[in-house]
Amino acid sequence: MITRNIRTITSSGKSGESLVVPGWIRTVRDSKNIVFISLNDGSNIKGLQIVVDKDHFNNPDVLQQLSVGCAIVAKGVLQNSIGQGQSLELLCSEIKVEGTSPEDYPLQKKRHTLEYLREIAHLRPRTNTIGAVERVRSRMAYAIHNFFQERGFVYVHTPIITASDCEGAGEMFNVTTLDAEALPRTKDGKVDFERDFFGKKAYLTVSGQLEGETYAMAMGNIYTFGPTFRAENSNTKRHLAEFWMIEPEMAFCDINDNMEVAESFLKYIFKDVIEHCSEDMDFFDSFVEKGVKKTLLHVIETPFVHMTYTDAIKELEKNNDAFNFKVKWGCDIQTEHERFLTEEVAHSPVIVTDYPKAIKSFYMKENEDGQTVRGMDVLVPRLGEIIGGSEREADYTKLLARIKELGLDEKNYSWYLDLRKYGSCTHSGFGLGFERAILYATGMQNIRDVIPYPRYVRSAEF
Repeated sequence: MITRNIRTITSSGKSGESLVVPGWIRTVRDSKNIVFISLNDGSNIKGLQIVVDKDHFNNPDVLQQLSVGCAIVAKGVLQNSIGQGQSLELLCSEIKVEGTSPEDYPLQKKRHTLEYLREIAHLRPRTNTIGAVERVRSRMAYAIHNFFQERGFVYVHTPIITASDCEGAGEMFNVTTLDAEALPRTKDGKVDFERDFFGKKAYLTVSGQLEGETYAMAMGNIYTFGPTFRAENSNTKRHLAEFWMIEPEMAFCDINDNMEVAESFLKYIFKDVIEHCSEDMDFFDSFVEKGVKKTLLHVIETPFVHMTYTDAIKELEKNNDAFNFKVKWGCDIQTEHERFLTEEVAHSPVIVTDYPKAIKSFYMKENEDGQTVRGMDVLVPRLGEIIGGSEREADYTKLLARIKELGLDEKNYSWYLDLRKYGSCTHSGFGLGFERAILYATGMQNIRDVIPYPRYVRSAEF
């Protein structure tokens, strides 16, 4: 007997094959002489129909144990189905029950809200929606690695524990072994972090960018792909306290090269998902977000429009009455503005460049005007910003001045400044929030539903 996953069986199985198929029961329908079981193993949405002919079944007593959620191994012969909804089904001769499921199983045959499913995050992967999300997530991760590996990038694991605040915003989780009930104090009453595990303040990283730059300055093109953390007190549908980031860093690469890589990258991963997750994407298009496939294809097939921040503000000011947040030069662009630029002005994805330096991070390269930096944001229809990046400041004096200007601790960035002392060169990079990309690709509305175990304000369950 051959054991294969259900996705393989339904796509390439042949009538007459003898198979052993494990999985979990989604539904059981018992008629007079026939039992129909919908079996799913997580490899696809539809699962496989198991047909039990009671008159020719080897262990009829086991049928009394079957219920929704039950784990079984079905043995039988594959046959063409005369019923609707499937081309193949398994005519079952024997069933082994691996694990029973009582009547209080939380996932009965009915539509459950996503809010409810978050309360049972340990069981929600068994639903069509979350199962489809996870398959897309898995495939997109694979495509991301493929994109960079095919182009000669080196995959670098940057640290999760750091002493540097990459974004300079201070929204970081502290890492400490000190006893909160009996904190050691210095003579002036401050917490004595010299007695902590690392001998100084330490945090969970908000980005692997700075450490990634050190490897780009030695190995050319690198990328990171790992968890990052933001202690941001936000309860929106787009924010998490723990999420994954993809951050390439490229030596001898200016802002124009950076934009080209970012555009190619998005097109590549979305094309890969469309091609390899077709059943799941059809599901999202039908039941989650009508037109999500069309939106992705538009991003794949349409050249991205480029505009400066200044030009973007001019376009937005023409329509200020339509916005909740009024725009003027120097303000940060909000999601409603980003969507307007992509959906109403450009009718395509947009890359906005040359932002005011006052609203951007310290490491971005200053333009000749002294007012703007070579930052870039990639905006896409329906979502807004999906990628943020920049050409990095390569000049030691200018970078040091910017660190001091923002009141950052120069000591914490001494190693980062060294990169500008020893063989500095033009270099650029960007960051893509992995969950934001999955949210966009699937049409899901809440970022808490595209990560296995969401972490956000006052929630660290499971």
